[in-house]
Formats: sequence, C-alpha cells, structure tokens
Amino acid sequence: MAQLKKLAQQTAIYGIPSIVGRFLNFLLVPLYTYTFAPEAYGVVTEFYTYTALLMVLLTYGMETTFFRYVQKHDDRNLVYSTGLWSLFFTSSCFFLLVFLLKDRIGTALGYPYAADYVLWFALILVADVMASLPFCLLREQNKAFRFACLKTVNIVVNIGLNLFFILFCPMWIEAHPASILRHIYVADLGVGYIFISNLIASFVTILLLWPEWRQLRFRFDRQLWRSMMGYALPIMIWGLAGIVDSTFDRLLIRYLTPDTQVALAQVGIYGACYKLSIIMTLFVQAFRFAAEPFFFKQAARADAKETYAEVMKYFVITCSLIYMGCVLFLDQILYFIGADYREGRSVVPVLLMAQFFLGIFYNLSVWYKVMDRTRVGMYISLIGAVLNLGLNFLLIPHFGYVGAAWTALASYVVMTLISYVWGQRCYKVPYRLVSIGAYILAVVLLGELREVLPFRQAWQGIAFALLCLGGFSAYVLYREKALRQLFLKILKR
Repeated sequence: MAQLKKLAQQTAIYGIPSIVGRFLNFLLVPLYTYTFAPEAYGVVTEFYTYTALLMVLLTYGMETTFFRYVQKHDDRNLVYSTGLWSLFFTSSCFFLLVFLLKDRIGTALGYPYAADYVLWFALILVADVMASLPFCLLREQNKAFRFACLKTVNIVVNIGLNLFFILFCPMWIEAHPASILRHIYVADLGVGYIFISNLIASFVTILLLWPEWRQLRFRFDRQLWRSMMGYALPIMIWGLAGIVDSTFDRLLIRYLTPDTQVALAQVGIYGACYKLSIIMTLFVQAFRFAAEPFFFKQAARADAKETYAEVMKYFVITCSLIYMGCVLFLDQILYFIGADYREGRSVVPVLLMAQFFLGIFYNLSVWYKVMDRTRVGMYISLIGAVLNLGLNFLLIPHFGYVGAAWTALASYVVMTLISYVWGQRCYKVPYRLVSIGAYILAVVLLGELREVLPFRQAWQGIAFALLCLGGFSAYVLYREKALRQLFLKILKR
C-alpha cells in the first residue's frame, strides 16, 4: 500500500503542471480568436497539429526505452548518454534539413510567406526533443517536484510572453507612440509571436535543465544503442498509430462530411466538446508520467503482478469518479463552451469513456514493456489505427462527429481487449475483473439515468448528482477494505 500511496502522490504532482497549463492555454483561445482572423489562426492550428506526429518521430520511443534500460543495465549514465547523443544527432539532422528546405516546406503547406514560422517551429521541436530525456531522468530519480516546477515555469513563460506580445505591446504602443517598443515590435508578425513565445519558453526550460545536462558524458555505446533502438522503434510506430486514433478524426470530419457548408462547424463543435473531456485526459496523462518508471521498478519484485493489479483497480476507481462527476454535472460543465457548440453534448460521455479505456490500455501495456516485447504494443496500436480509420470512413458520412466519437471509443475498447487477452497468456496478472466491471457498469448506468430523468429545476439535477457521487463513494468504501481503513484514519485526524 505504501508503494501505491507514493504512486498516487507522484501522479498528483505530475498532473499539476499539466492541469494548470491546459487551463491557462484554454484561456488563451479567446485572446487568439479575438485578435487574429480565422485564416491566420488556422496557421497556428495546423502547425500545432503536426507537433504530436513530429514529436513521436523525433523521440522515436527513446523515453520509454530509457526507463527500461536504466533498470536492466549496470551503467545508468551510459544509457542516459547514449540515448541523449542519439536524440541530439537525429534532431540536428532534422533541423538542418528544415533549414535548407524551409521555403519549399512553407510552399508545400500552402503558406509560402511562412518560411520563418517553419524554422521557428523546427527549433521548438528540437528544444522539446532535447528536453525529453532530461525530464525522463527526473522521473526516474523520483524528482517529481522539480519536474513539476520546470514544467510550470515553461507554461508561465509561454503564457506571459503571449500576453506581452499579443496584448500588451499593441496597447502600449497605441498609448505611447514614442515608446521604444515600436522599434522592436513588428505588428505584421501576427501569429508568429505565438511561435516565438513557445520557442523562448522551450529554450528557458533547456537552460533550467542544466543540472541534468551536466550528467551527460561523451560516451556512446553502439551495441547498447542498437539494442535500445530495437526496443524503441516499435514504440515509435505504436505512438504514430496512437496519433491516428487521437487526432485524425478532426481532420476526417472536415473532408468526409457530405454537406461542405457545415463541415467546419462540425469540426468546431466536436473540438469544443473534446475539450470538455480534458479532466479525464489530464489524469490519464499524469498517471502515465508517474506509472511508467514505477512499473519498471516493480518488475523485479516478487509481488509485482499483485501490485499491477492493485494499481489497475485504483486507477479504474479514480477514473470512474471522474467520469461520473463530469457526466452528472454535464449541464453545468457545458457553460464552459458557447451555446452554438452545446448541441454536441451527447458525445461528451462517449469521449470521456474513450479516454477511460485508453488509460486502462496504458495500464495493460506493462506486460509487454517489462518483457521487452514492445512489438506487441506496435501491433495492437496498428490494429486500433486501422479500425479507427475504417470506422471513421464508414460512420462520419452518416453520423458526423457522433460517429467519430463512437469510433474513438470502439478502437480503444478493442485495443484494451486484445492487450488483456494477449497479456494473460504471456504474463498473467490477477486483475480484479469483477470489481473493475462493476465500477464501470455502475457509473455508466448512473450517467444514463441522469439523462433520462426529467428534472425541471437545476437544483434537482445537482442534488441527484451529489446523491449518486455519495452513493458510489460509499459503495467503493464498502468493497475496498484498504480504502475504508484509509478513510477512517483521515476522519480520526
């Protein structure tokens, strides 16, 4: 239980910068959309759409590989140095290629005027890639607080510079025409300041990671690198398949919706409703940060499988509470988006459950990672990606963004089932399937019950939601002795 408490604490710490960052970035959306024309902001949207794909390609699974090899190799520094020099070489080649072809890349993307944007974006990617392994080192060393602080500094610098360049500078120059800022600030740069802000924040982070950079040595083991790449490349393909699952639906909605007049509106509604699942997404992301090194460290213990089963059970309990809270208070949560977007409310529970199953899949992935069989993850993710594309092409023309939401859920459920069945044959973990199934079924039924009950007053719906949350919590405490004892201990304090 002590190990699980530590995992829970680190999940919370890792989640803080993500939660704060996502929230603050969400608050920047009105700033961007009120300042820039849609076609200008579209440049930003498209460039950042490529981020996930390029980050997966440029890190090529080296983060997870580092956690695995630092546990199985005697020389930790050799693993760290070999991995970081590998990333440095490939990132340098990428930047050199972009530098030489920036004009052609801008033209190919349909932005012949945006060669500078392409170059800045390449620098952002290189900086973030080179920071990835030092951040992994912090996670491996259980320095969760320093990790969270550095991530928070990156967010604060980025947000602050956005406000400075986009909001403060134009207002100050207008009020003080003789200000020195008018000789520095270039109004025509427009959305370029979004990239500049991100670039500066990324390089500030690189500088603050100096203690981790000092651990880099001029050491590179070719044999170790080949072994690490054999482990890493399937993870990269797995990551690319995951990108298809998580981002391609928004691109496909625009091109597969029969009525082109409403296609962009469908994308906007779906994107806004997707943001409402952010609480589940953030928890799953924070859990991954904490769980990955935790799982590898537990692998050598005699009770590792029992620990993995307990982690899964408590993960499902937490996600069940998040799901139920979001669904039961959906009427209130919908006020975070405009009235024109609320017609998509029906997909929010579906997207929440999709993220729920994605988190379960991450939990199940422990078996092929600790067994050095990352190709299995690649195969499962490719199956999910093919299913995702196929269902999207089938459902979006008939059901629009509703079809895309159900496709996301279906692909994650299938990936979860395949991983479970395959894993139980190769690395049998005694997961508490009855408890897990009962919790998931309970919250789904309560959410559906909330939708069909005719509450005439808002307070009635809120009272029902609180009653359901209290009842479910009592049910969990009744079933889980360890949680009940912990709860009673807290009450006694």
